[in-house]
Amino acid sequence: MSNKKLPPSRNTQHSVLLDGLLKTWSIGIYVGDSPFHFRPAPGIENPVLTQSEVSDIPASFVADPFMVRSGDAWYMFFEAKNALTRKGEIGLSVSKNGFDWSYHQIVLAEPFHLSYPYVFECEGEYYMIPETLEPKQIRLYKAGCFPFEWIHLADLIPGAFADPSISWFAGKWWIFACSSPFEHDVLRLFFADKLTGPWLEHPKSPIVEGNPHIARPAGRVVAFNGRLIRYTQDCYPKYGTQVRAFEISELTTTSYHEQEFGTPVLVPGESDWNRQGMHHIDAHLNTDGKWIACVDGNFRAEQSIG
Repeated sequence: MSNKKLPPSRNTQHSVLLDGLLKTWSIGIYVGDSPFHFRPAPGIENPVLTQSEVSDIPASFVADPFMVRSGDAWYMFFEAKNALTRKGEIGLSVSKNGFDWSYHQIVLAEPFHLSYPYVFECEGEYYMIPETLEPKQIRLYKAGCFPFEWIHLADLIPGAFADPSISWFAGKWWIFACSSPFEHDVLRLFFADKLTGPWLEHPKSPIVEGNPHIARPAGRVVAFNGRLIRYTQDCYPKYGTQVRAFEISELTTTSYHEQEFGTPVLVPGESDWNRQGMHHIDAHLNTDGKWIACVDGNFRAEQSIG
């Protein structure tokens, strides 16, 4: 989520107060039979993580969750918005089963806003590419001591890009990123032979232009049946309206083709926690053939000002 100039919170839980509305993003767990169909995980109560669990900073919301499995545990990284500094920091929660989560601590903070902590594994090492608009660089971090220590390793691509999303496919690295962070309507594509680059812009980039329905990335790019699936935020008529999915049928250094799955993957629910919007999914295929995903949702309730 991009760093907006928001007024400081005036309520005890540090949620964001705008126009008499209490705006709160929180995190839930969904399951599915495919990367295109998800539902709330049965037997648990969503959200599994809210700003009230963040104990080391006064958090106004939590959002943009990414998780990885290492050993016998799941590790979830997410944006925690610091209500005092009004900057995003990266928090960590841990789970043994993917459903019951315990908050640990903030693991990465910078002088600038951080969000969208896209964490991934490569050759036994763990890396993270968070959104970093202010330095005007897509920055790569490496775990010095996973999962608690993250070190800035390299700057990959110059520019202010929202929600950069990386994937390894067909012998190359690919990054999808939105170059219009506040209009949400342009998606660019880059590729490289090595993780640290050099990175080149694809000749078909921008692959989306002038369309806030399908441009801004919405989570991990997933490999499925020999193809990639990219999830996208539908930011019209408002930010965080729903999440859609595109299957990439052709991807080379000279060509690109995708087609949308017929129905949205995530839509606002009937529960309070995600009634007003959803804009992120990180989906993983389990060994039993089922899918598990961490998602986020938005709830706004009327709140008196003053």
